Parts: sequence; C-alpha cells; structure tokens
Amino acid sequence: MTIIDYKVEDGCAILTWDEQGQPMNVLNGQSLAELDAGIARAVADDAVKGVVLTSGKQGIFVAGGDLKQIEALGSGPIDAADLLAKTSLVLDQLRRMETCGKPVVAAINGVCLGGGLEVALACHRRIAVDAPHAKIGLPEAGMGLMPGAGGTQRLPRLIGVQASLGLIMTGKQLSPDEALKQGVVHEVVPAEALLASAKRYITEGGSAVQPWDDKRYQVPGGGAESPKFMQTMMGTIAMTHMNTYGNMPSQQAILSSIYEGLGLPMDRAGKVETRYFITLLQDPTARSMLRTLFFSLQECQKGARRPKDVPRTTIKKIGIIGAGLMGQGIAQVSAKVGIDVVLLDRDQASADRGKERVASTLQRALEKGRTTQAKMDALLARIHATASYADLAGCDLVVEAVFEDRGIKATVTKAAEAVLGPDAVFATNTSGLPITGLAEASARPENFIGMHFFSPVERMQMVEVIMGEKTSQATLAKAWDFILAIKKAAIVVNDSPGFYTSRVFGTFITEGNQLLLEGVAPALIENAAKLAGMPMPPLSISDQVGLGTMHKVAQQAKKDHEAAGKEWKPSPAQGVIAKLIETYDRWGAYPPPKDDGTPRTPGGFYEYDGKTKRIWPELESALAEFIAQDAPQPTGDEVRQRYLFTQCLEAARCLEQGVITDVRDGDVGVIMAVGFPAFTGGPFTFIDNYGVAKFVADADALAAKYGERFSPPGLLRKMADEGKTFY
Repeated sequence: MTIIDYKVEDGCAILTWDEQGQPMNVLNGQSLAELDAGIARAVADDAVKGVVLTSGKQGIFVAGGDLKQIEALGSGPIDAADLLAKTSLVLDQLRRMETCGKPVVAAINGVCLGGGLEVALACHRRIAVDAPHAKIGLPEAGMGLMPGAGGTQRLPRLIGVQASLGLIMTGKQLSPDEALKQGVVHEVVPAEALLASAKRYITEGGSAVQPWDDKRYQVPGGGAESPKFMQTMMGTIAMTHMNTYGNMPSQQAILSSIYEGLGLPMDRAGKVETRYFITLLQDPTARSMLRTLFFSLQECQKGARRPKDVPRTTIKKIGIIGAGLMGQGIAQVSAKVGIDVVLLDRDQASADRGKERVASTLQRALEKGRTTQAKMDALLARIHATASYADLAGCDLVVEAVFEDRGIKATVTKAAEAVLGPDAVFATNTSGLPITGLAEASARPENFIGMHFFSPVERMQMVEVIMGEKTSQATLAKAWDFILAIKKAAIVVNDSPGFYTSRVFGTFITEGNQLLLEGVAPALIENAAKLAGMPMPPLSISDQVGLGTMHKVAQQAKKDHEAAGKEWKPSPAQGVIAKLIETYDRWGAYPPPKDDGTPRTPGGFYEYDGKTKRIWPELESALAEFIAQDAPQPTGDEVRQRYLFTQCLEAARCLEQGVITDVRDGDVGVIMAVGFPAFTGGPFTFIDNYGVAKFVADADALAAKYGERFSPPGLLRKMADEGKTFY
C-alpha cells in the first residue's frame, strides 16, 4: 500500500503523504522509506526543479510518530542496538533530503507535531496554512520523552538556543502565526494558496541549502562558543533543577543533547541526540509517563469507559446550582462549547456576581490575546444568571455545586427535580460525600450521579465520575456525553467516602499535617513535597482548597457517624484545621465572607500580602497544643518517601475495595486531577517500578516507625508473595 503519492506539476515533484485507512499521517519505517524513495526519484529527474511535501489528510500534515511503535517503546525490553540502527536510519534519511541538491518545501496544511515537525525542519522551507486548528511543535517533553529525529539539533540552529529551549523543554504547541513570529515557519498563507506558494518558491529559484550547511552560518543569538550560549544554558539548567528537582530525566537529556550537539556538524550532532534518546527510553520514567500520560490519558479523553450500548445524547442546555468558584468554572467551559447555561444561586445578586466573575476571567484572557471580544460576548450570552428554579426546565443535565452540607444538597436536589424532565440527569459536584447517601434525597436515584470537577475548572482536564448504587448506565452515558462535549477527560469510580482522588490526595494533606504535629519544620514539610514532585505542598494546597471546605467535610462526616450510632474520632489534621477556623478565623487563601457579608482576610497556614505569601509566623505557637516540641528533624528523602508511600498505599486500598477497577484510570486520575507526581507514571506504576516486594517491605518499616496507616493492604502482600505486578 502506497503512503506517499508522487506526481510532477509545473516542474515540481508533489509528494502527498496520505496513509489510507488511518485518520492521520504518522512517522514510521514505511512512510520514511517512501519519502526517501520519492526524494531520490525527484533528484534523478532533470525535469524536476524541487519537491513539495504535503498531506492528503484534511487539517493534518504529520501528527507525530506511529502510535504502535511508540507503544512498543513504552512496554517490553529495549533493544538498544536495534533502536540505534532504526533511529540512525531516520536521521540519515532526513539528512539525505536536506542535502539532496534540490529545494524541498514543506506545505504544512494543519497539525504538524513531533516527528512531523522534525521532517518539516529538514525541509528547506516551511509554509503553514492559516487555520485556527493548525498546531506546530515538539510535544515530546510533556510525555517524558525528547525529540529523536533531529529536533534538538535543527530547531536551535534555526531560531536560536533560547527560543528553542522554550519550545522543546515545555512541549509548547504554536499557532501558525506564532510559529511565523518565532521563525519556525517562513510563511503563513490561506489554504487555497498553500501549494501555489510552495511551487513558487521552487520555480523562482529558492535555496536548496539549509542555513547550517552554509559556510557563513552562525547560530542566531550565539553558538556553542559564545558567552550568551553559556549563560543561557547555565540559567536554564538552574531553573530546570529548581522546577523539577531532578525528577525529569527528559529535561536533562534535552539540555545535554543541545549543549553537546550544537558545536558539531549536523551529521555528528544527530548521533549525540540519538544517544540521549536511547538512554532516556531505557529509564523507567519516560516509559511510565508515556504509558500513563499518552495512552491511558487518551482513553480517558475519548470516553473508552462510556457504556457502548447507550445512544449518544447531544447536551444543549445545562443548569448549575451554586455560582461560586466551581459553578463559575463549569459555566464557562460549558458555554464555551455552545451549551446554554442556567447559573442559579440563592438570590439574584449572588447569581449575577457569579456571572460577573466569569466575565472578569474572560476579560483577562482578552487582554492577553487568548480570546476575542466577539467570542467573549457570545459565551456570556449563553449564561443566564437566575435565582429561580423554574429556569432549570428543559435542562438535559444539572450540576449541583453548593457547600459540602448534606442538608443543603438535599434541598437543592428536590427543588431542581421538581422542574426537570424525566430523563434529565442530576449530578453532584461533591468532593467526598457518598453519592448513594446524597441520592436518597432524589425521587429518581437512577438519574443521580457524582461528577467531581477540579479547580480551576477551566484549566483542569480531569473529571471524576462516581456511580451511586442505583445510578443507571444511561445516566453514566449522558454524563460522559457532557464531559466529552466540554473537552474533558474522565475516570469512573464506584461510591465510597472520599471516592478515589480525594482519598489518595487526602493522605498527602494528612501526612503534611502529621509531620507538622511531629514537630517537623514547616519549611521542610513544604520543600520535601516539592522534592517528591508534588506541584504544591500540603500546607499550601490546604489553603488553596480552602480550610473551610475541608472543615465542612469533616463536620458532615461527624454528623454521619453520629447518625449511624458510631463514635466520631477526628484525625489530628481535622483537629488542626478546626482550631485554625474556630479559634483564629483562618479559612485559607480564598475565605468566604462572614455571616454579615463582610469579607474575611485571607489566611490559613500561610499569611498573604498581595501576590506574596509566607508561613504564618504564629503558626507553631497557635498550634502548640498539637505540635511536639524539640523534635528531631527527618531528612528530606525520608519525608519524600512518606508522601509517596502514603498515597500509593491508599490507591492500592481503593483498588482492593473496588472503588476503582482499572489501574490505568487509577494512575492517570490522580496525576491529572490532584497532581500526583507525573514522573512516576502514577501510584500503581510507581509500585511496579519500585518492586512490589520491596515496596511492601519498606512500607512495613514505615508502619513500624510511624503508624498503621503505612501497613500494606492484603492485595499488595499477596502480589508480593506471588511475584505479580499491576502491569
């Protein structure tokens, strides 16, 4: 089967990349071989003045590497010699293309990412289509990888080291206009002019020599011998270590490849990149991230767990009860995709205030050039702020986002159902209250489901969907249809207090509080969390989530225990938070107003002064009754281990109890939703890489020293005895 079609027009060989039966073009052995053969054929034809490389896929040039080949790299043993031979072959093919003696133009008609951009960079000219969907970039770093087909060598030579580092290290994807501004492409033209512009470059005698093959060439901004290059590299290395704490091998590999390769001729520079590329793939970090953040995340983004036998529903209108921070975010992302939104609160002023805050968020985006006035106006026009439940009539789905109070949630559930149609879904955005219990207030528990969004909703990709005991598959399917419509990913879990993500993340916060009570210095508590790879440390994230929210959850749990005739024993962490709120009126970074409506001063574990914050100086004295005095300080590595182990153990308990049923969801869910360290690949991948038997032994040692919470569940003990792994 032919992947790349060859024809000659106006003295130009047109190579059209179009892999039949596939939604997009990808880089693999066959496509590269056909590209190599097409270039050779054009070079041998004296009537051909140059080559135009384009795509037969609508809106897609080349989307990156072959998924099957990438997946093979992410599992099973790595044959370094075989991989070296294959990677070297790719580099040789692209090098032959850029030194073939005839101009080669990449006519980029849409998405051009990863290996696709590396092919385009080996062309002598790049012309991109002017289309909003077109994206250009090297996204490999976001999956723990690095470019492996010359990207770390050609891009710095093209646009300079500093600019290229900003793209390669972050995996940023550029619009065509941004790519033009940065010098990644030479032209941006309308779709109808793309091929004509490419052929014009050739027929008008465009150069067939890459800038770096010109004897007069100098790296933009300074090459390997320049002081600026050294300053840039030193600064980037320092910043990278500050941001990653050495946890991301891909970042070091990219830096090393650029540092060592930039002073070499291109033929030798490619070998430097290949060496680091193979070394990186042999590290479990890259392969773990690839599996979780590419394959597992894609499944969550595509709705792989959606019931297959339920017809799809187009969500046209939704209601949101509660115009606070969460409600505002859900309203914004829904209206953005064309869904009509009823934003309801206890009074009109509160509802209007919620919509005004959405407008403020959009205004900031407008000022930064991330939206247009027309888009902003259209989005806001779809949000109807109201205090009347009657306006929920006709909604396909309602999301309740009120306080974590069972009584309040029951009241709004009944009020909404009184006006909703029989097929409408009622979703509660609780972070921990059991869905089955909340559904008792519903006359239609089969239509009741948990839909746990994460803040800020407009930036967080993940939604945790929770099935109650009576939730129907049709309700689950409709919830999925809404999530996919707003372009989010989701995991589905079974009902349990705290569900999955909150349970796992809660152990991290609890451990931070436990360390505080042991007398560990707050600075060590916070910095060791960063060392572990957590995006925000436990005391800081407690303030951001809201001490008030956490306190309300604890109060509701107390009520539930007492109603069931059980004794309530608050954890040390709950005692600390209760003290901060009830004695010192410290509710966190974004406190609710007082009962009389006056605003509270932000403050919790930290105190806030405009854009700066610091640990509250009176923290240790205020909590003296809880905190051990003159305690020996542990090492950062000891604290780091406690943070990772406590979360992994809770994840394993959730799997053992059936809260989650798929370790892929378990891994991707806590990374995307609550910031479990991405470099680990998730808690189950972390345990596999650590070694199940060794993990169990080390957890037992922690349990002996710090308490029963570190004792491994029976599932892990059995796996260790039988030599099993999660993957």
